[in-house]
Amino acid sequence: MQKEKEWFENWFDTSFYHILYDYRNDDEARLFMSNVVGFLKLSKGSKVLDLPCGKGRHSLFLNELGFETTGADLSANSIAYAKQFEKQGLSFEIHDMRNPLHAKYDAIFNLFTSFGYFNQETTNIKVLKNFKNALQPGGHIVVDFLNLEKVIQELVPKQHFSKKGVDFTIRKHVSDDFIIKEIDVDFEQKTHHFIEKVQALNLEKLNFFAASAGLEIQHVFGDYKLNPYDIENSDRLILVMQ
Repeated sequence: MQKEKEWFENWFDTSFYHILYDYRNDDEARLFMSNVVGFLKLSKGSKVLDLPCGKGRHSLFLNELGFETTGADLSANSIAYAKQFEKQGLSFEIHDMRNPLHAKYDAIFNLFTSFGYFNQETTNIKVLKNFKNALQPGGHIVVDFLNLEKVIQELVPKQHFSKKGVDFTIRKHVSDDFIIKEIDVDFEQKTHHFIEKVQALNLEKLNFFAASAGLEIQHVFGDYKLNPYDIENSDRLILVMQ
């Protein structure tokens, strides 16, 4: 019997996912990458990993900044798209972050709330251990997560809108320690149903996962300008681990 796919294996490989999130700001992503690599004092030519990388926008910026960059993602469609940008010092590959990595990096970037997808909390620790084992001595892991408290405060239970000829109905709620987004897509007289779910993780829980993986959270930021984290007002929860 074929194993049922996880929600992210179905949703992230669709064109609807990329239509829904086409508002992602490249200037903001470029600013974040410039700020964070400057903070880490990464030297030109350092080996960095962007996992998961989606279609590769952060990987492209990292490469432009002078780093030998690998982008990896579970989505075969996203990697197939990203491969058009491959060149010397920039490569893309399919990889599940639950599996060990086979190269060593000076920095590993886990961006845009790409953590806490899994049903078991132990899987989060496994992922962080995989990252730790792939670090060069003195290397860093950057995890860009949502700020749970602000997300819950501002949660909109239901939205309906259209983008590029596709109708979306979005329902959000918190259940069993997960933030759940149910997505109904109406396109060409067919309705498709998808789900996003991410564990409702705060700084205390993420610190526990890091310690369990043998890592230490050294710095905590609240936005892409690397301002200090504020539990009530920050848009993001950005962790630098070593």
